[in-house]
Amino acid sequence: MSKFTVEIYAKADGKEPVNEFLYELPDKMRAKVLQEIRLFSDFGNELREPYSKLLEDGIYELRAKQGSDISRVLYFFVVGRKIILTNGFVKKTQKTPESKIELAKKYRDDYIHRQKGE
Repeated sequence: MSKFTVEIYAKADGKEPVNEFLYELPDKMRAKVLQEIRLFSDFGNELREPYSKLLEDGIYELRAKQGSDISRVLYFFVVGRKIILTNGFVKKTQKTPESKIELAKKYRDDYIHRQKGE
């Protein structure tokens, strides 16, 4: 039995940024990212480096490496043992781009706002 539920954030128009990102990845990298995502259902907030890392303000990154390529999926936790995947990117620099973190925060705020029915 899974300890956590993993959900994909959907914008108000129904688009799912993480799925769009995954479909753009090469097959082997996509498989690697999906394998890492499956770890969430069992380990959730116990998942640590090298798989997961807190970035800032409750936004985390899931790390996947295939050969020399590195992909990241950003996510946050919700009460009720839920993990919400927000957006992904291929990492090209040492530091996670601030714009990607800000986008994850924006999606988190939108998710919470819509869950409250406001």
